[in-house]
Amino acid sequence: MSDVELRHLGTMAAVADEGSFGRAAARLGYTQSTVSQQIAALEKAVGGPVFDRPGGPKPVRITPLGTVVLAHGRELLAKAQGLAAAVDRFKAGDGRVDIGTFQSVSNVILPPVVRGLRKEHPGCDIRLFEEETDRPPVHELDLMFFDSRVDGEVEHRKLLDDPYLLVARRGTFPDGPVRLAQLDGAPMVAHPPVCDQARMEQALARHGVAPRIVFRTAGNETVLSMVRAGLGSAILPRLALGGADRSLRVHELEPGLPPREIFLLWQANRTHSPLAARAIEIAVEVAGRIAEPA
Repeated sequence: MSDVELRHLGTMAAVADEGSFGRAAARLGYTQSTVSQQIAALEKAVGGPVFDRPGGPKPVRITPLGTVVLAHGRELLAKAQGLAAAVDRFKAGDGRVDIGTFQSVSNVILPPVVRGLRKEHPGCDIRLFEEETDRPPVHELDLMFFDSRVDGEVEHRKLLDDPYLLVARRGTFPDGPVRLAQLDGAPMVAHPPVCDQARMEQALARHGVAPRIVFRTAGNETVLSMVRAGLGSAILPRLALGGADRSLRVHELEPGLPPREIFLLWQANRTHSPLAARAIEIAVEVAGRIAEPA
């Protein structure tokens, strides 16, 4: 049975449908001798005749063994056609892509990436996973947005620098840049000290600046709400300031802090699906537009 080939089964199905080797040959674009050879190879593989051949103009008749072979053969042919269609859809970009993300990217970069993929490939399956962590599960995903480099077998594609800015209630500081020294001991709302937040606070410490952290929260909107409430100011990356309004004032810092770096990560030596490859291209385009000077 290991010698049975799909082309043999396809030829058998054509003979059964057409009732003769000649009409099956015409349908398949084969010669009649080729059809005969393929049926003979199938009969050898299954160990008996699959058609009775009365000769002359009479149609061929399927044998009891042929009935069993044809029933299972049609199932195999249908599965093979399904496989071929699925591969074609995959190559066209209508597969599945798993993308890891975090808050700022989810709000600013990811939406146009998803829109672009959906527009080009309406049948694609996009799975998103958002987590604030120092240990991104790169090996469990096709792609992952992250705010630092990761050790190990990971490829990095830098998307942009995300500068840190000071956000405060209007009138807390004079208009214009705010010197870092003015923040020493000042009340401040902050993210938890994970990911790039810890590096930013270390950069402040190198300048001899130690703000008084009065509240920590992972939510960008919560940070901004507490700043509006007068709990303190906040140092946030530019991408996190989408919810800032006219009650708040955004200041540059002097001297400036090293910007947060936004990367797209994936497992090293991984072959991307067409959908994942296109997601990378769109993310690079979106990040390029964001990074352009206003």
